[in-house]
Amino acid sequence: MAATGRSGFCPFVTGTLGLGSFLMRVISCIVTEHNLWLVLLAALMCVTGCWVTIGLLDRVRKTVGVQMRGWLFLTAVAAGSSIWCTHFIAMLAYQPGAPITFDPALTMISLVLAIAGTGAGFGLALDKSRGLAPEWGGCLVGLAISAMHYTGMMAYHVAGIVEWDARYVVASLLIAVAFSALAIGQAMRRPYRWSHYLGIGLLVLAIVGLHFTAMAAVAVTPLSFITTGTNPDILEAMAVAVAVVGLIVAATGFASYLIDERGRLESFERLQHLALNDALTGLANRVSFNDRLDHEIEREDEETMTAVIVIDLDRFKEINDLRGHAAGDQALKIIARRLAKLAGDGEFVARLGGDEFAAIKRFKDQNELLGLVSRLEKSLFQPLRIDDFEIVTGASIGVAVHPRDGADRERLVSNADLAMYRAKNDVTRAVCFYESAMDETARARRALATDLRQAIERGELSLHYQVQTSVQTGATCGYEALLRWTHPVHGMVPPAEFIPIAEENGSILAIGEWVLRTACRQAASWDNGHKIAVNLSPVQFAHADLAKLVHQILVETGLSPRRLELELTESTIVADKVRTLHVLRQIKALGVTIAIDDFGTGYSSLDTLRSFPFDKIKLDRSFMADVERSPQAKAIIRAVLTLGRSLDIPVLAEGVETHVQLTILQIEGCNEAQGYFLGRPKPIDQILLTGMAAAVALAEIDQSAA
Repeated sequence: MAATGRSGFCPFVTGTLGLGSFLMRVISCIVTEHNLWLVLLAALMCVTGCWVTIGLLDRVRKTVGVQMRGWLFLTAVAAGSSIWCTHFIAMLAYQPGAPITFDPALTMISLVLAIAGTGAGFGLALDKSRGLAPEWGGCLVGLAISAMHYTGMMAYHVAGIVEWDARYVVASLLIAVAFSALAIGQAMRRPYRWSHYLGIGLLVLAIVGLHFTAMAAVAVTPLSFITTGTNPDILEAMAVAVAVVGLIVAATGFASYLIDERGRLESFERLQHLALNDALTGLANRVSFNDRLDHEIEREDEETMTAVIVIDLDRFKEINDLRGHAAGDQALKIIARRLAKLAGDGEFVARLGGDEFAAIKRFKDQNELLGLVSRLEKSLFQPLRIDDFEIVTGASIGVAVHPRDGADRERLVSNADLAMYRAKNDVTRAVCFYESAMDETARARRALATDLRQAIERGELSLHYQVQTSVQTGATCGYEALLRWTHPVHGMVPPAEFIPIAEENGSILAIGEWVLRTACRQAASWDNGHKIAVNLSPVQFAHADLAKLVHQILVETGLSPRRLELELTESTIVADKVRTLHVLRQIKALGVTIAIDDFGTGYSSLDTLRSFPFDKIKLDRSFMADVERSPQAKAIIRAVLTLGRSLDIPVLAEGVETHVQLTILQIEGCNEAQGYFLGRPKPIDQILLTGMAAAVALAEIDQSAA
């Protein structure tokens, strides 16, 4: 409103509305017709409310669903209340020079319009299906501010004649709509870093510009015969009270924002911890390890180097098998605590997964690296006590150094892995540093794996057979089928070299099926009743319906089930004892016999024999190698033979290389034997020729005797 104040009413704006006269009229209205300290209080209310409103609107923009609607309601309440309080305080600051009163109903309606209108505008601004939704929503907010103001003016009763200038009214509406559209557009789109603050400033201009331009649109001529109205002191008190309430509402919205922001920050920190740390041990995980290694490589200078140390526990599986996965988890936690405790400045440890750990060391002197490796080795070989169980897991450690052993992270970690596997395969040492020759070995191994996948199709695989003989009579009891691979370039590849490769890449499934089918087919063509023994890989138990496959091959080849003997090691059973024993019972139900191979080298031999009634025990060849000079080896052989007799399970001794060894087995009462002294592995055609020659010689002996 414009008014005369104490000296008469304000000059009414007439004629053409120029920008200069417009600004002068608005400024004059503020300075001469208002209580300036209340104007400042209204400005404080406006800035605070807009700051909270834009902050809450940003939270609405980042949420969805029910949470978004809740924040939208809170934003509308904070915005509407702040706008209304700014308007009401500014109205109380106005000095029309005549008594005033307020219509409480219209005053409350103006508050509702402010809250509902801004809420609708913010809701429209969030509509992502509209290209200019933020701007259209801002226009609606501007209209809501205008509706609130002019409804409040209707509630403002002054004892005088009120005249309006339509040009200022229109200008006030345009200011509210335009600046609100710009403010919400900036707040929602945020094209610049400072868009948040620009949005606050524009919204302040929309509210203040509307109010004081609208106030300049009014002129009041006081009526001297009306003297009753609200006490000015009471009006000031009301202004302060409204400001306090408005600030409380704004503070409530800000507090909600802070509480939610703190909750979001804590959630983010928890998620970040989960993303970068191992859930079980609390150590850094693979992602964090990769980031740290990249960072160390980037900040490396001419004086420093970065080492990657890969660690793989050697006997962790034994803990899981004997004590269960809970004990295994406990062991990993203990090891992780030890590793975290020993890590010093410039050192970083992580769990990559399973029982594999890693460390990063930034160093200048090689002795610094050796010191960390020594501490790691000492810690990893300390005994672990889990309840009443104690074990030394041990570890294989591989080390690669940047830039000498790799220019980037992938190459460096790969070479450290190669060194670790070399340490694992070398029983004489636990730590191995990368050497360039390892790459050649790895490439050769990968090439061999590729060729092995095609070995069956190319006809490069064959079977040799080694005789199994009765120790007491010397009669042939059967043959063990042994796989051979004749490579077109490398010639004969040892089984100890290609069988592990086949198990790693999964080709052992097809190879194992080929061996079983070929051995059964060839054995079925023999005119004797000798058994044929075939080794099974642990992978075949884990990935194939073995009992069904054995039955199918027996039917296909026509071999009698009693002539087939399947051999498996103790490690095959321990890997998944329940499932393996179930499969073995299915196979045994077919009439096939089962032999436990390499007996005496595992840690669960007696329990395995108790759990499943094997048809034969094959004593590991390592005992025969020492039997002539080691009383302990002879005592172990005697104990196994005694065990076999008590369980009524025949025992076959592998690795018989001398006559003395055979004699010892005869004295001790061994059932069967196998080894180079009794017969080397031969192809099937040589075995058949040997059998024919023996038959001819026997016929000649019988004829001469006759």
